Amino acid sequence: MKKNTGKILFILFTVFMSLTVFSCNRKEGYAAMLWGIPEHHLQDGDIVTVYSKSNIIHKYIIGTPDGEKIEIPLWQITDPGSKHKARKQYKKISEYNHKYASVKLDGLPCRNGPQNLAKQVYRLRKGEVIKVLSTGQGDPVMKGKEELPGEWLRILTKDGTQGWCYSYNLNVYDLDEQGNQIGGEVLTTEDLGDETFEGIYDKAWYPEKYASVIGSDVIDTTIVKLDYGFSIDTEKEKVSINVPENKELNLKGFKNSWDYKGYEKNGRNQYVLTNVPLTITVRKENLITVRYNAPSGKPRDYVFVTFSEKLEDLLKAERERRSSAYLKIVSLGPNYASSSYGNLNFTSQYTFTWIGYESLKPVIIPDGANEGGSVSYKYVVDKNLREQYDGVLTFKFDGVSGKEVNFLFKLESDGLRLEDASNATYVDGKITRRSPASVIMYFKAN
Repeated sequence: MKKNTGKILFILFTVFMSLTVFSCNRKEGYAAMLWGIPEHHLQDGDIVTVYSKSNIIHKYIIGTPDGEKIEIPLWQITDPGSKHKARKQYKKISEYNHKYASVKLDGLPCRNGPQNLAKQVYRLRKGEVIKVLSTGQGDPVMKGKEELPGEWLRILTKDGTQGWCYSYNLNVYDLDEQGNQIGGEVLTTEDLGDETFEGIYDKAWYPEKYASVIGSDVIDTTIVKLDYGFSIDTEKEKVSINVPENKELNLKGFKNSWDYKGYEKNGRNQYVLTNVPLTITVRKENLITVRYNAPSGKPRDYVFVTFSEKLEDLLKAERERRSSAYLKIVSLGPNYASSSYGNLNFTSQYTFTWIGYESLKPVIIPDGANEGGSVSYKYVVDKNLREQYDGVLTFKFDGVSGKEVNFLFKLESDGLRLEDASNATYVDGKITRRSPASVIMYFKAN
């Protein structure tokens, strides 16, 4: 038995070694280098042999002129194929062979097309080195009424992102076989900017109050608005601030923007914007204070936060959650009937009809209200009420413009329970306490 086991292990080992040798020496094909590796005597445009590909670590194994096999990121070469295909791909980028560029403007956008309004796919940092792949026809870039000199270039970043960038803010040069710069400007360490300051314009900043709202399990969409915040647009050379009124801090709403030219560091993590009445203090990576030096002489401090996830994605997810809860009501009904409170019908377009609600007038439903209108999921319930209620339905009846009627609701197995929330306690878009004495209604689903 031991003898047979040894034979089996020997055979498996032999097969494994054969496969290993085969996999190391078989070829995926040939490809053109997109970004050179001077230390291995490889320049962009060189045709290399591609031996294998790993989708797990996202690497190719290629051969070098010295006979070595090295690992490189997938983006660093064109798609492997025949030698003919590799040469064809090389011709597409040969005009800008050995052409690289350094970035002269913090936050310079890289777009998915040669247009200034095309979607941004990457933000370049001052001093960052990129590869120039080709040029293309695109829309002129304007500064005011003047067209900026330059051309649209298709570029490649060191993380593999490809896109389009206008050359006005690029320092284009060649690299020789050793990787030395030929032509163009030479950026010194002073030109590279301040990483802490770069972290400001690279993020979206929102009023501090949003932090507690986003941090809760349910986002209050009545408070969180994408329009409010602080931003530095290095491309348009604009700095903007837009904050809502804050009664708690006795701050009025404020909105303004200024032309932005640069900044000076004024102490540890504090920056003064050139010719702009704003001073920025970086308190944490995700927290800044912006001081507005008002003409009256009395400064105003505004605190802003940033989030690891995009705010628009968080709001979208919350809206979808609320929509799902409402559509469950429509799905179980959409018609509901009560012998005391009439017949209620919901539509998937967030409208309703309610016939026979006279017993609720005028204490809950105002005089003049018609039998239809719109319904929304505007408010939510606090944690302490979630076992009793699924949420809050807000009715707006035609005929009484601007007047909203709110009901806590619970979807039962065969119907809908509504509870008047006219005198409930509302805090930041949530009902935290139900009305002390309220009308409770039960509607059976039809």
